[in-house]
Amino acid sequence: MASITRRPATAKRRASAEAEILAATHRLLTAGSSFTELGVQRIADEAGVARSTFYMHFPDKSALLVRLASTTLTTSFGITSAWRPADGLEALEAVFTQVVAYYREQSAVLLAIHEVATYDTTVREFWRGQLALFTDSTIAVLREEQAVGDADAAVDADLAGRLVVVGGERAILDHIGLQDERRDAAFVRELASTWWYGVYRRPSDARAAAPE
Repeated sequence: MASITRRPATAKRRASAEAEILAATHRLLTAGSSFTELGVQRIADEAGVARSTFYMHFPDKSALLVRLASTTLTTSFGITSAWRPADGLEALEAVFTQVVAYYREQSAVLLAIHEVATYDTTVREFWRGQLALFTDSTIAVLREEQAVGDADAAVDADLAGRLVVVGGERAILDHIGLQDERRDAAFVRELASTWWYGVYRRPSDARAAAPE
């Protein structure tokens, strides 16, 4: 019986230590530390745990960053995925307003991901995989719209889906890097309009009207 009662306490301590490590890394990144130059010992010291405890939870820093990225993407994609074309353009603007605000809160983590992804295969493949999941979801929604005649059948759903998801994610990251929150409303309006008029409600005669 004793071993059974100890297990929940052990699991709770492990979860607490992991949360402290993640929170400590987030604090250090937000304070301006470069993830590449951030050592395991520094993270452990900030979290108030032993170096060995770090390795009990994460085999290396890449695994740590993936975990941070997973939480960030789950939240941001969850916000965006809640929108459906039937909700309209104004609702899409409201969604992107939330996403931009959240990206600003998580900017240090997002910049670290893009930094490390340039040289770390594990982080790069994870990030691409997560973006692919959201891209596939966006493509599916667009095809549903095309099937009922609400979206132009001439739109290449695969290409358009990748363009708005991958391009939109990069555009948001680039925008928040400028650190000018006064332009957030205008940015959100343009991003939402690009999705709405460029993909979901593109005029069916847009190609014919385009100049030669």
